[in-house]
Amino acid sequence: MTVLRTNRKNRAFTLVEILIVVVILGILAAIIIPRFANASKDARRASLSSQLGAVRAQIQLYTIEHGDQRPPNFNGNNWTDLTTQTVYNGVNRGPYLPSVPVNPMNGFTNIAVVVVDPSWGDAVVGANIGFVYNSSNGFIYGTSALGDKVFNESNPGDPANDQ
Repeated sequence: MTVLRTNRKNRAFTLVEILIVVVILGILAAIIIPRFANASKDARRASLSSQLGAVRAQIQLYTIEHGDQRPPNFNGNNWTDLTTQTVYNGVNRGPYLPSVPVNPMNGFTNIAVVVVDPSWGDAVVGANIGFVYNSSNGFIYGTSALGDKVFNESNPGDPANDQ
């Protein structure tokens, strides 16, 4: 009886098998990678909405503790009234924010001051604007990825937020 021995050197993957695996991995990557790219945009949008809520709460606290007076020096990049200790009626107040907020959508910290509430998607006057502050009612808004439009919080997935 003859026993056939298989040679271990001949037990490798063929070029066709390797190509099939590479093609399958390429198809899977093409499906999955765009989903992760959108996840980072979604995270930045959620972070901005959360941050705006926290800043709004601190502006309200400042207003209450300062005899219904809103922070007076919100202009340009001046967050001093919220990031440093203030004095009202001889009592030390604040600081209300530990540091200057940075808009996660665009990395800007500058503030544009308006006296009328903007609408979502309105153009912002100025360059590199991270926030829009309405001095008449104390409400603060974020800006889009380019810092040139008001961020649409009611519809964070609005394509205008990414422009």
